[in-house]
Amino acid sequence: MADPRRAPGRGPGRRHPGRDPRQERAGLDILTDGEIRRESYSNRFATALDGIDIDNPGEALDRSGHPNPVPRIVGDINRRHAVGVDDVRFLRANTDRTVKMTVPGPFTMSQQAQNDHYPSRAEAAMDYAVAVRMEIADLFAAGADIVQLDEPYLQARPEQAEEYGLDALNTALEGAAGTTAVHLCFGYAAIIHERPAGYSFLPQLADCSCDQVSIETAQSNLDTSVLEALRGKDVILGVLDLSDHAVESPETVAARIRRALPHVDPEHLVVAPDCGLKYLPRDSAFGKLQAMVAGAAIVRDELT
Repeated sequence: MADPRRAPGRGPGRRHPGRDPRQERAGLDILTDGEIRRESYSNRFATALDGIDIDNPGEALDRSGHPNPVPRIVGDINRRHAVGVDDVRFLRANTDRTVKMTVPGPFTMSQQAQNDHYPSRAEAAMDYAVAVRMEIADLFAAGADIVQLDEPYLQARPEQAEEYGLDALNTALEGAAGTTAVHLCFGYAAIIHERPAGYSFLPQLADCSCDQVSIETAQSNLDTSVLEALRGKDVILGVLDLSDHAVESPETVAARIRRALPHVDPEHLVVAPDCGLKYLPRDSAFGKLQAMVAGAAIVRDELT
């Protein structure tokens, strides 16, 4: 596993005056800008595209089956300008460590919209994919080291994912200039309380052109044997239970990491929270990140 306490060859990081570099102080190798400026993991990007009517929203069922107001597709989907470039520039200006930015995936956006234009959701997803591909290129050009596509609806809608999910993903990832990741999850713990013991769509990502696959395992107590199907890819392993504000012990985190080691080579393993710290109190989130770093250090020492 890569050392979570420092990024090899990098210094302590450039810091904006007055900024509290908590991710660095927690010991993280890989930093991200989070959702503070984005409203949600998907809305900011999805509503910035041409072909979308946000003044007269549509309706779609969320992953728990509840109707929600969503962007309404009324024309060809196109990206008129970069959306997250200023965020990655801000992040890059404030640290010398590895930085990661996220973009909503094309399949998920196709599920989170009312399609009043395309003959099928699959065709909408392909145009979303082109828009995402353009965004990925601009994020790498602006200084991102890793770009992650968030695709929770691959898990939530596996039948449709089988039809066109991988095609849309691979179209979005085509020609990417840096390390790419795809994140699948069961939803925010504050909203989705029950988790299955296994993913309904995961081994299929062996055929995805991404470099890394990001999953959650802590809250669901995931059967990690499914990771055998992803050998050769890096696995970003969620090891923090975000349904509980209590901070795990480092040994609890270490035990969660060990569960994956029979199925993932250590050099291909990266540890992470399950699915975003957005709904946790600040002190709880910071404590959990510290525990994650300490737990990783325990396992690394055992391996070396």
